[in-house]
Amino acid sequence: MELAGFGHCGRTRAGRACYGRRVVDQSGTAADVRARLGGSALGVAPWLLGAQLSHTGDDGGVTVRISEVEAYLGPDDPGSHAFRGKTARNATMFGPAGHLYVYFTYGMHYCANIVCGSEGWATGLLLRAGEITEGVDLARVRRSHPATDLDLARGPARLAQALGLDRAADGADVLAHPFRLALPDTPPTDIARGPRVGVSGIAGTAQYPWRFWLPGDPTVSRYRPGKRPAARSVDP
Repeated sequence: MELAGFGHCGRTRAGRACYGRRVVDQSGTAADVRARLGGSALGVAPWLLGAQLSHTGDDGGVTVRISEVEAYLGPDDPGSHAFRGKTARNATMFGPAGHLYVYFTYGMHYCANIVCGSEGWATGLLLRAGEITEGVDLARVRRSHPATDLDLARGPARLAQALGLDRAADGADVLAHPFRLALPDTPPTDIARGPRVGVSGIAGTAQYPWRFWLPGDPTVSRYRPGKRPAARSVDP
């Protein structure tokens, strides 16, 4: 796996605190984890399957075991928010690995990504689904008591809501309080991959099999194709 610089927590924004305390997790020091996150999102994706992401807010803490992610590769990826360059919305994607890129979508939902690669690369992994392993009662309240606990974090908007994430978390370091990211000692050997969910055009086809999930895991979201690529006219 390609490795890059470790980066640091050196940015602050309104409504968010950037903390300096580091943690040690299953796979070594925070520097070890950030080094793993410093590769291409395609190489990092297996490491996040089975990883535990925790967030402690004013109302308590929630931990999710990640079961599904999608890779986005910046200017090399027509499905990426960074495909056309840096904007105020996607600026965090161009920062160091190990930070959250949180965006607002459809006028009602937040979704969270973990930035990968080296600074300026704009590659990352969308957290699509997972299982709540700690703070289940709080996640139920945040999610307005869904029918089953399997639905607490099944889908990227649900996952962000269960963790209590909004735009105030954009740019936050997942390796510093109030977050914690614990990677597995080794990535799982049984991994499924295929087209990304709901991505329009060619970037949502089998030519971009950049969705990764744990096969058979009941928290994995349902596949939904995006709009098909426009048909090309052919001169007779």
